[in-house]
Amino acid sequence: MSDSIIDTTKMSEGQRAALELAESSRDTRELSGFAASIFDGAPDFSTIFPFPVQPEDDRKKGNVFLQKLRTFLSGKTDPDAIDREGEIPDSVFEGLAEMGAFGIKIPQKYGGLGLSQTNYSRAAMVLGGHCGNLTALLSAHQSIGLPQPLLVFGTDAQKEKYLPQCAKGGVSAFALTEKEVGSDPARMKTEAVLSEDGTHYTLSGEKLWCTNSLKAFALIVMARTATPEKPRATTAFIVEMNQPGVEIVTRCHFMGLKALYNGVVRFTDVKVPVENVVGDVGKGLKVALTTLNTGRITLPAACVGLLDRSLEMALAWSSTRVQWGQEIGKHAAIAGKLADLAADKFATESLVLYTSALVDADKNADIRMEAAMAKLWGTEAGWKGADSTMQIKGGRGYETADSLRNRGETPDPIERLLRDCRINTIFEGSTEIMHLFIAREALDPHLRRGAAVLDSRKDFAIRAQTAISAGFFYSLWYPKKYLPTTSGLPNDLDTELARALRKVSSLSRKLARTILHSMARYGSALEKKQLLLARLVDIATELLTISLSASRAYALGDKESLETARYIARRGITRCKTLFSENGKAPDGAGYRLAQSLMGK
Repeated sequence: MSDSIIDTTKMSEGQRAALELAESSRDTRELSGFAASIFDGAPDFSTIFPFPVQPEDDRKKGNVFLQKLRTFLSGKTDPDAIDREGEIPDSVFEGLAEMGAFGIKIPQKYGGLGLSQTNYSRAAMVLGGHCGNLTALLSAHQSIGLPQPLLVFGTDAQKEKYLPQCAKGGVSAFALTEKEVGSDPARMKTEAVLSEDGTHYTLSGEKLWCTNSLKAFALIVMARTATPEKPRATTAFIVEMNQPGVEIVTRCHFMGLKALYNGVVRFTDVKVPVENVVGDVGKGLKVALTTLNTGRITLPAACVGLLDRSLEMALAWSSTRVQWGQEIGKHAAIAGKLADLAADKFATESLVLYTSALVDADKNADIRMEAAMAKLWGTEAGWKGADSTMQIKGGRGYETADSLRNRGETPDPIERLLRDCRINTIFEGSTEIMHLFIAREALDPHLRRGAAVLDSRKDFAIRAQTAISAGFFYSLWYPKKYLPTTSGLPNDLDTELARALRKVSSLSRKLARTILHSMARYGSALEKKQLLLARLVDIATELLTISLSASRAYALGDKESLETARYIARRGITRCKTLFSENGKAPDGAGYRLAQSLMGK
């Protein structure tokens, strides 16, 4: 029986297996930090003021690498050709390896650059506005390939053997998804069986959508290592691609990222030494989830670069294209899109820099919420920004860069960037999965205090005691969620931003009350109210975005940053009010019933 705090006795076998496996792999630390405090209705702004500015010496180290990267990208790479031909030239691999781009965060003692998370995120921003294929190559290798899991969970021997290869340009990959398994690892079929002499595992199975697999020298592979006690336990393994039994079945091709080296990998009786287990046996999903926590920051970081490039193209066109007697940027419909582009770029950058700073301050920092919310908000903003830029440029946005170039016009690659960025809302946890992940974490403090009351597995005495304890706690907690208090704001904060953050505090308290009301109303059925949960998560994410944007604008102090943060606050508060108004009014139930009838259910 799982030690999950959620009662699974009324679930189907498949639901129970999926939830218990996910629960057993969660980070069990109690949530802390500013994002968690928003859900609790008690945001302490002193934790984000002043905004964590990157130390000057660390910034200078990053600048040296970033200058090399920018020079190489602009002079030695052709993103349109890479997109057109579906291949990254060998010379590009070699150039990136020579400058250390495959080992940005790998410590210098293993041959890497040893740069900070913030500098890694800054590199992703540079790449994100240039070429999606190169961004995916480097991020899949470093964020979820061998480097990140080994830095966190690897043994000294594993680090010494594999990290130098990664730093020199040896590409790595991550293998989790299967044909029938996306976000539900309880159904995983790939299996590893320990040999009788205990020296190796025999691995068999097939993995889908394994990015970088066609170029990789080694993979992190997730496989079932079943025991009678834990029939669905998973373990992470290092598997070298040249081992007998490892086969690339096919290369996958997509709407965008035409040079993505993504394939189906089959493992047939592959012998994996026991020393290639990453982390503990049976803790593979924990390795994967922990790796993804940090790895997720890369996607919104790349979206910052995408939004910056989109804004640059949109402004250039809007300030020179004349329609109806004036530049199109003076028309309100276009001006609104330009404002949103600038706001989304600033806000996403604030989310990324703040979360990266948390990692740099403490490698073991709990960034579950911040990383997931940055991924959720930033990737959606990136997609909308690219779409808006195409709309602003009209037919020239829809036309390929090659075609524009052939006609003698500026070859803005919005069509390519739009295709390439669409995957970001799906990669490493789709928007829908992020909503559920964040909601589960947000509900955790309440579940810890009161879930046992409704848990039929518990003795009556335990349930009664929990009810008494929870009742006492909430008798003190609940009234505070109506008190108009705001703490931690600087005395000299811009007047409008200060007013906005007091409103953020008020909306945060309303959010906390709404979460508790929803749990009381729906009980264990709340997990099925996915659209309701998504709206609550979106409210919290808007509040986080407003707060971090205001803090960063205060730190920067320039007129444009302050004006941008004010717009982000006005827009975000309006969005939150709309989301709150939809609770209880949106036709969620009718939509669900319609969908079931369409499916014949």
